[in-house]
Amino acid sequence: MTERASLHAFVRGRVQGVLFRSFAERHARRLGLVGYARNLSDGRVEVVAEGGRSALEELLGELHKGPPGAHVEGVEVGWGEAGGSLKGFEVKY
Repeated sequence: MTERASLHAFVRGRVQGVLFRSFAERHARRLGLVGYARNLSDGRVEVVAEGGRSALEELLGELHKGPPGAHVEGVEVGWGEAGGSLKGFEVKY
């Protein structure tokens, strides 16, 4: 059985206005993860995801790259246990 976990990431750099949330959503859904991505008022993007640990690690690798037009300067990461309350993966506005 795959170990389930949660990922809470804050991505900083040029990450707003470059379709970063949609990029995160596309990769999260491809990996079978649930959660959300949203812009923060300080210019960062917050990504919360739950699922298999290996899939979360793959998503984290994608967050470090970002979509074309983005310039990721850093990613703050927190790991935890999956709560199980999230359904699907969405972009929050």
